[in-house]
Amino acid sequence: MQSKLLEAIGAFSGIYSGWILWNLFLAFIPLALSFWLFRRQTNDRTTLWWLGWVVFIAFLPNAPYLLTDIIHLIRGIRAGYAIWIIALVFIPLHIAAIIGGFEAYVISLINQGHYLKRQGQRRFVVWSELAVHAVCAVGIYLGRFRRLNSWDLVTDPGNVLVITIDDLTAKLPLVVIFITFAILTVFYWVMKQITLGLLLRFRYARQHKPIESDFD
Repeated sequence: MQSKLLEAIGAFSGIYSGWILWNLFLAFIPLALSFWLFRRQTNDRTTLWWLGWVVFIAFLPNAPYLLTDIIHLIRGIRAGYAIWIIALVFIPLHIAAIIGGFEAYVISLINQGHYLKRQGQRRFVVWSELAVHAVCAVGIYLGRFRRLNSWDLVTDPGNVLVITIDDLTAKLPLVVIFITFAILTVFYWVMKQITLGLLLRFRYARQHKPIESDFD
């Protein structure tokens, strides 16, 4: 039993090396910012608000980016680890990371939509979501294939701009970006319905909580 546990720990550290926690940390940055930007009672859009919004957009692709980390699962399977390690360690970790990252993306956009509705701009909610999907599809491509990071927008903006223009004018990158955009759009719509359904159910349960009697 102890040897199997050590094997599982070795497999985890050898294949993952902390990338799950790091990628989830990056995914939760825009989630935290979305509450500050879109859920506050004040409607003032100060310079600080716009700076926060820029950071929000720059880091947002990190949330759905975890979908592409499925390659680590493939790497783990090909490494020849035991089936039980793959089934009980690799697969659950990937499912948890992917769902966690994408849920951060979904909630961030739900918060954005809430803000637009509060501003009387309900008609722009869907269009803003599609625009974000497109931006994130480009960001995911740059991150996965060009190995760029969100902070490269600050440390090396010229290089990011040149690479982005090159990719947006080439056929193969455009095809990959379009497929990514389609996947994000479909997955987001499904997860949004599930998330809103669970939220409504939770609110209903709280509002209809049975009153406990002092005599029970």
